[in-house]
Amino acid sequence: MSGCTDLDMRVKNFPELGFLILPGFLPASLVDRLVPEVDRWVDTGLRQFSIDACSLTEDASPPKLELQMAAHAELAVYAPLLELLRDENLLGPSFVFHHLHSDRRPPGGAGKSWHHDYEQHPQRDRALPMIHALHYLGGLRSGMGSLAVLPGSHHQIAEKDEMSALGTAWQPGEETIDDLPRGSTVLLHSALFHTRRAARGPAGAAPRYMVDASYCTTGVPWPPVKPYWRSVLAVGRTLEPARAQWPELFSERHFSPYVPHARRRSV
Repeated sequence: MSGCTDLDMRVKNFPELGFLILPGFLPASLVDRLVPEVDRWVDTGLRQFSIDACSLTEDASPPKLELQMAAHAELAVYAPLLELLRDENLLGPSFVFHHLHSDRRPPGGAGKSWHHDYEQHPQRDRALPMIHALHYLGGLRSGMGSLAVLPGSHHQIAEKDEMSALGTAWQPGEETIDDLPRGSTVLLHSALFHTRRAARGPAGAAPRYMVDASYCTTGVPWPPVKPYWRSVLAVGRTLEPARAQWPELFSERHFSPYVPHARRRSV
């Protein structure tokens, strides 16, 4: 197809497959600033504070938010990512930031069972896409804790944990992603079933850095996942790129009221 790049073709295949691999997508200068921020986030207990705050009332917030760290804020509004997401095969021209979180997993870290992350309670349709951008700051290598995905599984209407009894076991048709350079990004339709395999690398192997940023197409009220979601969006609205070019990116009007996890209905 004349004039059509490999990326163009992979973007066109996203609605069918549900994932898109972007090797070396982030510039080294941004990765260099993100890594020490993730280290501080984990080592000072701020990550755990953010998790613990999910059990607090909606007007309470942890002592610091990821978007209050300079490089994380830059990543959330990274122009090449937002421009790509606005493609009609991904989110389309109007979408909203949903959440962001960071982690650093050590060599030998446990896996995470098959699941998906599409926010809908109860799960009833896939009318509008939600996308998770998984940013692997140090890349992915065999033994670091590979990512496995089930292409096309985002078309199923299923609860997030429907496949959890399978653990991290190999599944027919899966694609394993374990060879990515530093600063790579994987875009997942949030309803795509995926798993993180246990990190079985040797002692002294590199840790697994990942920053997960999520965005969703506007058109329905999306359920927030954190009780302090309004505080997150308020910080986002202070970011210059959001004010200048993406006025709806951190708008509260695209969300439904927060519902604690214990009260969410399932089918």
